[in-house]
Amino acid sequence: MTPSPEVPGSSGSASQARAAAAPPTSPSEPWPVRTVARKISDWVNRLGSVWVEGQITQISARPGTGTAFLTLRDPAAEVSLTLTCPAGLVRSASPPLTDGARVVVHGQPTFYLARGTLSLRVDEIRAVGIGELLARIERLRRLLAAEGMFDPARKRRLPFLPNKVGLITGRASAAEHDVITNATARWQSVRFEVRNVAVQGTTAVPQIVTALRELDADPAVEVIVLARGGGSVEDLLPFSDETLCRAVAACRTPVVSAIGHEPDTPLVDHVADLRCSTPTGAGKRVVPDMAEEVARISLLRDRGRRALHGWVDRETRLLTSLRSRPVLASPLAPLAHRAQEVATLRERGLRAVLTGLSTAESGLDATRSRLTTLGPAATLARGYAVVQRVDADGAAGVLTSIADASPGTVLRVRVVDGAVRAVVTQPTDSGDRR
Repeated sequence: MTPSPEVPGSSGSASQARAAAAPPTSPSEPWPVRTVARKISDWVNRLGSVWVEGQITQISARPGTGTAFLTLRDPAAEVSLTLTCPAGLVRSASPPLTDGARVVVHGQPTFYLARGTLSLRVDEIRAVGIGELLARIERLRRLLAAEGMFDPARKRRLPFLPNKVGLITGRASAAEHDVITNATARWQSVRFEVRNVAVQGTTAVPQIVTALRELDADPAVEVIVLARGGGSVEDLLPFSDETLCRAVAACRTPVVSAIGHEPDTPLVDHVADLRCSTPTGAGKRVVPDMAEEVARISLLRDRGRRALHGWVDRETRLLTSLRSRPVLASPLAPLAHRAQEVATLRERGLRAVLTGLSTAESGLDATRSRLTTLGPAATLARGYAVVQRVDADGAAGVLTSIADASPGTVLRVRVVDGAVRAVVTQPTDSGDRR
């Protein structure tokens, strides 16, 4: 599609020069309506021919008229443009033009002075084929994948039992019935916040995006289901729209996509936090099955009861085993045994002490006997005597030689029962033994 040229006069020195040359207006010198309309027409005519893509709505080609009127709508925004073309161009279109058809038109913007309206005078209309639509969806898929919108790491887990489920679907549609019926059958008290919107055609994307933002802003809604039945590629085209995909990615509430049947995979399936192949599958995924949960709780209670009984039995056996041990069966027996050991040790200690004392006493007696035998008293008792020389100062010393006993020397003779004094009169030769 050829990009639209820039409107002359929006920038540039030439535009500023023309604006400066135009006579100023004032309350006393206003422009007439025809002047303003003519100037607008001049500006629009400078735009030239353009190629424009959009969805056809409100086709009016009455028989007997040479001009057909159509409305070309932007599929991603609330913007539309009036088209005028020869009626034969509409009647000869192949395939025939219908509301919601995606087309590319070529025409010249025109401003009608008499009515003050802007339209696009079209001289060629080309239908966008299935192949082109699929190619555009594939290009958008690669773009969103490159931005990380399909990354499994960014997908959030659904709540186990949501407080309220938001549902976006067509009015009185089979998809709405399937989701609500299957969810209610699994969990009877589930609550829904339903938003009925157009699920195909030119108004589908804006309505779905609006409903999505409303439900995402509701704090009671914990999961949002986007549901639609099957359809052709053209019918499911809104669910591959970039605006809708980015709106789903921006939601803080987990989003479940249930669009079409199993083979249908619009781009919103890849962006959503969970993809269900059918609305029926979505109804089964958003809430748990009460019967299964009751059975699971019963199973867990049985397992808990068995585990508790097993633990009690094991501890009972352990206590019985502990009680049967001797130390617990007769608590005083170890004390008596230890008391007997203490008494035995005391007796052994006493015997050891007495034996030691007796041995020491016998040794002492033997030592005393030896000392007595070797002492001078025993020798004196056998008739021997100890002769001591007494000096003038009274000191005594043992006399060991006759040389030390000169005549007149005072001697002290010690015998067994006492001592006598003697005076040396005449020393005797050592040979004299008498």
